[in-house]
Amino acid sequence: MFDIVAFIPRMVAQSIPLMFGSTGETITQKSGNLNLGIPGVMYVGAISGVIGAFLYERACGSADAMNGALTILIPLCACLLGSLLMGLLYCVLTVTLRANQNVTGLAMTTFGVGFGNFFGGSLIKLTGADVPSIALSATSNAFRTSLPFGQSLGAFGKIFFSYGFLAYFAIIVSLAAAYVLRRTRVGLHLRAVGESPATADAAGINITKYKYFATCLGCMIAGLGGLYYVMDYANGVWSNDAFGDRGWLAIALVIFTIWRPDIGVLSSFLFGGLYILYLYIPTGMNLAVKELYKMLPYIVTIIVLIITSMRNKRENQPPASLGQSYFREER
Repeated sequence: MFDIVAFIPRMVAQSIPLMFGSTGETITQKSGNLNLGIPGVMYVGAISGVIGAFLYERACGSADAMNGALTILIPLCACLLGSLLMGLLYCVLTVTLRANQNVTGLAMTTFGVGFGNFFGGSLIKLTGADVPSIALSATSNAFRTSLPFGQSLGAFGKIFFSYGFLAYFAIIVSLAAAYVLRRTRVGLHLRAVGESPATADAAGINITKYKYFATCLGCMIAGLGGLYYVMDYANGVWSNDAFGDRGWLAIALVIFTIWRPDIGVLSSFLFGGLYILYLYIPTGMNLAVKELYKMLPYIVTIIVLIITSMRNKRENQPPASLGQSYFREER
């Protein structure tokens, strides 16, 4: 039988990294920057948080000596700093030096994965563990702490109140991003920069400032997806190359949601559910059927890409200057 009460919490936990990544990339793309380095940014954000948590746990010696606030703030700030530096690197290359955005993004993905694996491997050697992983159980427990009254509400509490604070924060960030993009002057300016930077420049909008701000903010949000995966979904265990293709799915979600972060909340839940559906549908020993279920997120992505390309509504199209460098002298 399909256990919906067990499936939904796992689905939500799977969807949060996708939600962080797609929201961050949507904000970035609204400025006209196509950052294909999101998978690398998520890796760097995750390993930066792991380094901060690892050093703090070793400095304290035991879980009893750890301060609850610092247990969360240190890896959180380290994650945001690492992701911010990745955003700044991308902006320097693509906005200031006008490098090709596609090539830069792919290079940053390769760099980010290598960066995470290098420092992850170094920390594993420091622990001297028999298995190639790092377990940060004390920090994970702090991130995974759910609302206290959730346990007393039975199935309802398990479905809605059994998550750590980053899960609720991801939803808040997505809804706030949608509101800012559609309802505020800052969002209007950002969309103008993405649609026609020459026109926005003529109107007195600082193109460089908005591109830097949107890209760096988007990277910081995406980096939180990597931190959530390690500290919450993976129970504080870091293993090299454990992220899979979640970063690429987050980029695909941007197109799936037609560049609207509020739609991204439900879409992330959908993709998160499709990603783990094969674990909950009984298939017996037929491994071929399980592999077909694993293909569902990618099949849905391809279908949506086809449908989106066939619909000519302007609101369903990407920003007009997406992926293009802005040369002010050509204005």
